[in-house]
Amino acid sequence: MTIRIRTVAALSGAALLAAGLTTLAPAATAAPASTAPAAATSKASAATSATPHRVLFDNSKAETAGNADWIISTSQPDPLVQNPSPTTEKSWTGALSAWGVALQKTGQYSLKTLPAGSTITYGTGGALDLANFDTFVLPEPNIRLSTSEKSAVMRFVQNGGGLFLVSDHVNSDRNNDGWDSPKIINDLLTSNGVNDNDPFGFSVDLLNITTDNPRAINDATDPVLHGSFGTVTGSILRNGTTFTLKPADNPSVKGLVYRTGYSGNTGAFFVTSTFGSGRVAVWGDSSPIDDGTGQSGNTLFDGWDDPAGTDAALALNATAWLSKA
Repeated sequence: MTIRIRTVAALSGAALLAAGLTTLAPAATAAPASTAPAAATSKASAATSATPHRVLFDNSKAETAGNADWIISTSQPDPLVQNPSPTTEKSWTGALSAWGVALQKTGQYSLKTLPAGSTITYGTGGALDLANFDTFVLPEPNIRLSTSEKSAVMRFVQNGGGLFLVSDHVNSDRNNDGWDSPKIINDLLTSNGVNDNDPFGFSVDLLNITTDNPRAINDATDPVLHGSFGTVTGSILRNGTTFTLKPADNPSVKGLVYRTGYSGNTGAFFVTSTFGSGRVAVWGDSSPIDDGTGQSGNTLFDGWDDPAGTDAALALNATAWLSKA
């Protein structure tokens, strides 16, 4: 186990109109044809704006093994069972509760957790199947994904889903099964049965960088660095890793935050990319998503609010971008 020291259903308007005309008036006295489409458009727009962005957090890959507690709530799959109106990270139990509560408080997100013992699926019809979500968060997985799970994740992204990966440093195998998050993520990218040829345009570096405060690039138009949750200036790295970019394999890959002294295709700490019609983000350390609260017995640190980074804004803006919010 690695101990890290960190700083602190109703009818549409058109259908209702059509029903009223059929019942109350003959066709010759019906309202002008333009009325129905206008009403339908208005209703459709309202329904679309009211639809929450659906985010599934994974807990099927030993995300609470060892000293980790990478869950938004102990109430799974639905965190609202623990507290339907959360106000702070302490409203839900888990080191990712600040992340979950911040999304929940906007009223624009619907959150669920894939519990331990579950299988990641796509297109099976199950309630927690990826097809029912806009974004899937894999926060430092510690169990290797099966062949079918890797295919499910890749097809989900290929068909428009958002994938948020969080890695940690090399040899961070918390459950001692021979697989840590860098190895698991690289395995997903090279042996998934959908596209094994560097589909996202990056690989995880097998490093353990003790401490750094990576800085964001200067790009005023980037929606992750400048989103609705704030402006990102940088992050924190406390026993984590970086990524090597390969734009020749996927020209959409982009480093947003870099380790001190690095730029271009090496030393990237936070990366975005696309695949098919979907989007991908990856972070090089679980320290920034740790809010310092969680289940008793875990030694946790508040990286979420660490003043050396703007980790909350980075996590939340990226979630919004991945969800196409």
